[in-house]
Amino acid sequence: MNKLHSQISNAISNQSTLFTDIEKCSPYLQGTEGFDALNDKKRRIDAVVIPGNTDDIKALIELANVVSKNEELRFSIHPISSGRNWGYGTSQPPTANVKTVLLDLSDLNKIEFDEELGLVTLQPGVTQQQLSDYLIKLGDKYMVPVTGAGPDCSIVGNAIERGYGITHYTDHFGAVTAIKGLWGNGTQYQSALFELDKSKDKFVDKTYKWGVGPYLDGLFTQSNFGIVTEMTIRLAARKPAFSSFYIKLELDELLEAAIPLIQRVLRDYEGIVSSINLMDKRRVLSMIADNPIDNNQHQNMSDNQVQMQAENLKTPSWTIVGSIYGSKNIVKVTKKEIKSIFKQISNQTIFSDDPIISIANKVINFLPEGLLNRVAMLKKVKLQLDSLHKAKEIMQGKPNRLALKLAYWRHEKGANSFEGKVLSPGKDKCGLLWYAPLVLMKANAMREYVEFVRKTCPLFNIEPFITFTNLRHDCVDSTIPIVFDLSNPAVVKESHNCLKKLVTEGLKLGYVPYRLNIEQQQWLLDKESDFWQTVNQIKSVLDPNNILSPGRYNPGLVILK
Repeated sequence: MNKLHSQISNAISNQSTLFTDIEKCSPYLQGTEGFDALNDKKRRIDAVVIPGNTDDIKALIELANVVSKNEELRFSIHPISSGRNWGYGTSQPPTANVKTVLLDLSDLNKIEFDEELGLVTLQPGVTQQQLSDYLIKLGDKYMVPVTGAGPDCSIVGNAIERGYGITHYTDHFGAVTAIKGLWGNGTQYQSALFELDKSKDKFVDKTYKWGVGPYLDGLFTQSNFGIVTEMTIRLAARKPAFSSFYIKLELDELLEAAIPLIQRVLRDYEGIVSSINLMDKRRVLSMIADNPIDNNQHQNMSDNQVQMQAENLKTPSWTIVGSIYGSKNIVKVTKKEIKSIFKQISNQTIFSDDPIISIANKVINFLPEGLLNRVAMLKKVKLQLDSLHKAKEIMQGKPNRLALKLAYWRHEKGANSFEGKVLSPGKDKCGLLWYAPLVLMKANAMREYVEFVRKTCPLFNIEPFITFTNLRHDCVDSTIPIVFDLSNPAVVKESHNCLKKLVTEGLKLGYVPYRLNIEQQQWLLDKESDFWQTVNQIKSVLDPNNILSPGRYNPGLVILK
């Protein structure tokens, strides 16, 4: 054990774990992004600390500050919650060639829940599945703020990245009511409201998001100022009734007609209908179909192949997906209203609680598995019903791996080789990046964006999978998954070039990403701008020695070596 490792070992307690050998540290460098294929700069992890308590986090921060002026011993700290930030960096440090101690917070998974108020307090290691299991044991009265990233992903980590979902509380950081943490200078953070409270339980802070005085909780999001050790989140209670809806638009040109109707639903039924997803044909096929292209070929499906797949699986040009929450009467009336609103552009509106869906499930479940595998039509129906059920689960706050299949679309071994296994894109060496811009929620702007993506992606042999997540009646985010073969360095570079083209050209058209991967944060953000100069001034106070994740949403600072 070298001198640095010895100092870390002495600083932390025996409740925490320290890894220093390459074999145990290297898995944390596995990601879906393929950054190392871009240049000679290599990300490094010199040690991994898995803290068993928050005191050891503070001890590690204090040690990093003490040795920050010692060229031999100085190191940075990169905290992760679960390390499953697929496509944006996974668990990798944000900057290459920096001596890094990775702080794996996954063992900090304590849950405290006030069932009466629906407020849950979590440590950063709590995953979607862990919270789901916890709530089910209590009667399953509340929904988990799930995402498509899968059951093993951290709830706190997603909120810190300002992620969103399709459950009742769409904006995950918007549902955060309180944060506790540590700044990079070692100072403990808790709100002024918490500090003013002289009661025994000091709970009122968790009920009111904004606190007293300047709002500082937000400084922990998309930044490298501090480490969250505890977060309180307002959970959505299960309603007496629920239904998800699926509206099929057979013609591509119906997109423009659909936008104002989606706006109307989100505006008129706010609080009843959550966010609405709008997915094109290729994106839906990526979730339910197999890639017809040989895995060794880096090329897109032809229009004919897309059409054959779509006809076989009854996939329209666009699919509108949303969910309704409320009393039985409210859901019943809202279903009727939604069907009426969209009838001018579609006569194919399916609700998850339709009797025909229930009957079909009973029939399929009754049939022997051998028959289902032999008869193509029955197998196809079973696939569609399974996908419908898993999508419904996600909208009801039950985590699953439905969306993860997308990451395996161009895996060198093919998605089928992972059938029946627990999917983990980073571990399984999938290639995945994300383009996630905000787009004006106006019909002409969204059409122009669609044409831009469909024109740009094929230039780099990337499938233009398009999803719009309509977060509110006036806000839409699009997610374009750039899926590629991670084993082919040339393909990795071409995929990154595709993302860079989408970003740089998209900015000229007003398509601005709300979230960036760790490589983009280095070349896209302008360190000379007023905004990032202000960020650096805040950083110099909260983390004066720049020990926390140098380079993460923070261009221009001197990087530790």
